[in-house]
Amino acid sequence: MNNRMGESRDEGIGPGSSKTSFGRQTFRSFKNPVYRIYYGGLLGQMGAMNMQMMARSLLIYRLTRSAAILGALSLAHAIPMLVLSLFGGVIADRVQKKYVLLIGQAASAVVTISVGVALSLGYLSAENAGSWWILVAASIFQGTIMGLMMPSRQAIIPEIVNGNELMNAISLGAMGANVLRLFAPALTGFLIDAYDFGAVYYVTSGLYIVSVVFVFMLPHTSTIASRGSGALASIKEGLQYVWHETTILLVLGFALLNIILAMPLMQLLPIFTEDILKVGATGMGVLMGISGGGAIVGSLVLASLPNKKRGLMMLVAGLILGLALAGFSFSSSWYYSLALIVFFGLGQAGGMALANTLIQHYVDDKYRGRVMSILLMQWGLMSFSTFIAGLLAEGLGVQWAIGGFGTVLVLVSVMALVFLPRIRKLD
Repeated sequence: MNNRMGESRDEGIGPGSSKTSFGRQTFRSFKNPVYRIYYGGLLGQMGAMNMQMMARSLLIYRLTRSAAILGALSLAHAIPMLVLSLFGGVIADRVQKKYVLLIGQAASAVVTISVGVALSLGYLSAENAGSWWILVAASIFQGTIMGLMMPSRQAIIPEIVNGNELMNAISLGAMGANVLRLFAPALTGFLIDAYDFGAVYYVTSGLYIVSVVFVFMLPHTSTIASRGSGALASIKEGLQYVWHETTILLVLGFALLNIILAMPLMQLLPIFTEDILKVGATGMGVLMGISGGGAIVGSLVLASLPNKKRGLMMLVAGLILGLALAGFSFSSSWYYSLALIVFFGLGQAGGMALANTLIQHYVDDKYRGRVMSILLMQWGLMSFSTFIAGLLAEGLGVQWAIGGFGTVLVLVSVMALVFLPRIRKLD
C-alpha cells in the first residue's frame, strides 16, 4: 500500500474508547498535517468552480435567452473532459500528482482572468452580438484542464491518509466543497447584482491562485508507476480491469447514472429562477446555497459513520436524489422549492462521497488513477446530459425535461435496491 505522508494515528480510537465522540471521529483526518494542506488547495479550487459555474450559466442565458445554447455551453465543457479524462488517469498513475495539480490550477486561473478581461473591455457583452462564443471557448479550455487534472486530485487522497480514514477524508472533502456551495453562489449572486460578472471572474482567479499556493506546499507523495506500455495501451488495460471487476463496474455505473440524470438541474437552474420562480440572480444563489446546506449535512453524517452498509446507503441516496429532483422540477412555489433542494443536495453529496469511497476502497492501487478517471468522467457526462436536457427543454419545457430525468432515477434506484444485492451488501 502507498506510504501516507504526514499520517496521524490515534490508537485510542475504537469502539470502547472515550475518543469516539462526534467531533473527534467526524474531523479526525484534520489531525493529518498534509491532509490539511491538501484541504486548503481543495477549498480554493472548489470555491472558484462553484462561483464560475453559476456565473457562466447565468451570463450566457442572459446573453442569449436560449436553453439550447445554455446546454451547448455544457457540451463544450463535456467533450474535452470525456476525451481526455482517461488520459488524465494514465497521468495520475505515472506522474507525481503534485505537479499535475500545480499546472492545472495555474492554467485555470489564466482562463478565468482572460474571461474577466474580456468582460471589462467589452468584448463579452450583450451589445456585442455573438460574443457568447468566448464563454464557449473558455469552457473548452476548462474542460481540458479538468479532464487531465481531476484524476490526480482524487487519486492522491489514499497517498495522504490511511485506509481506515479514507471515507472520513473523502466525506470531509465533500463537506468543504458543499460549505462553498452554501456560500459561494450567494456571494456570486451578490457580486453580479452589486457589480457585474467581471467581478466574479476576478475573484475566482484569486481563488485558483490560493489553491496553487497550497498545492505548492504539499510534499511529494508516492507514485505508482505504470511502465512498459503507451498511454492508449494503459487506458485499455484500465478499462479491461474495470470490466472484469463486477463490484467496481456496478458502483461506477450507478454513480455515473446518478450524475447524468441529476446534475443537469444545476446547469439549467437559470431557467427555473428567471422564468418559473422569478427570483433573479440572488434567488439562484440562495437555491444553490441551500442545496449546499443539505449536502453539508449528508457529508457530516457520512464522516461520522463506521465503514458499514455503504453500498445500501449509496442506493438510498440515489432514491432521495431522484425524488427531490422530480418534486423540484414541477414546483412553482419558492418555499416548496427551497425545501426540496435541501434533499437534492443531501442525496447528491451522499451518493458521490459513498461511490468515491467504495471505489477507492476496492480498487487495486495499480489501477487507481485510471479507475478514478472513469468516475470523474461524470463531469463531462453531466455536461453532455445537460445539452440533451436543454434540447428537451426547448421542446417539452424544462419542468418535463428535468422531471423526467428525476423519475428515471427513482426507478433505477428502486430496481438496484431490489435486484443488485452485490451493491446493497457492500460495506
